[in-house]
Amino acid sequence: MEIIIITGMSGAGKSEVLNIMEDLGYFSMDNLPPELLPKFAEIAKSSPVDKVAAVVDLRSGEFFKNFSSSLEVLRSLNVTYKIVFLEASEGVIIKRYKERRRPHPLDKSIVAGYRKEKTLLEEIRKRSDYIIDSSNKKTSELKFEITNLFKTRKSDFTVSVVSFGFKNGILKDADLVFDVRFLPNPFYIEELKEFSGEEKPVKDFVMKWEVTQKFIDKCVDMLDFLIPNYKKEGKTIIVVAFGCTGGFHRSVAIANEVGKRLSDLGHSVEVSHRDKV
Repeated sequence: MEIIIITGMSGAGKSEVLNIMEDLGYFSMDNLPPELLPKFAEIAKSSPVDKVAAVVDLRSGEFFKNFSSSLEVLRSLNVTYKIVFLEASEGVIIKRYKERRRPHPLDKSIVAGYRKEKTLLEEIRKRSDYIIDSSNKKTSELKFEITNLFKTRKSDFTVSVVSFGFKNGILKDADLVFDVRFLPNPFYIEELKEFSGEEKPVKDFVMKWEVTQKFIDKCVDMLDFLIPNYKKEGKTIIVVAFGCTGGFHRSVAIANEVGKRLSDLGHSVEVSHRDKV
């Protein structure tokens, strides 16, 4: 059984993440007191449920002392868990609280409450497996990132190849980012502009250049070397991102081709396109 523990800054999007986990098939619990984590795990283990997500945050009182001891108990029960830490910038948190017209749970002043909480959560942040900054993320982008991390996979190690557009922000959860804006751009070819990198006219245009082929050869060779070394370190997924200007032409074609070649080498690969509408 696996438990995903969602925590982090107030107003950073913990409830939104919990809803996404529920959509992914996780049994979900909001505002679970830390001391109840082990009991919750025991109940889940005795049921058909094998994927659980729970929000644990500062509203639960004696947070840190109880949280740390609860994690020790989970380990003794052989329960696998991952900690997802949500955060956002001070300005974004202030804006969200003002829009909702709600007080911060730690102080009447939103700014003071944010700063207190940031200090209190520093140790938990360091212990987290995933740190997600929701400052500039739309709900759809947050869903993309969480889904990419936790959807059910067929292999014990997955290479997630993702295309994106720099104009929409870098893919922050990527382990490796490749900028392919140096490749010839089909956007400026009138008859190619409306096609995506998944369609033959654009794909053929991007792939016909010697620089493209050399780049892909070197990239695949490097990834084929890196993947087993990531496995040795205990990772279960590596996110490899390819970015162009808009995430519609070059990066899409490159991601698909790299994904295909890695798959042909025997790696478990998932390809997705963040910004291709």
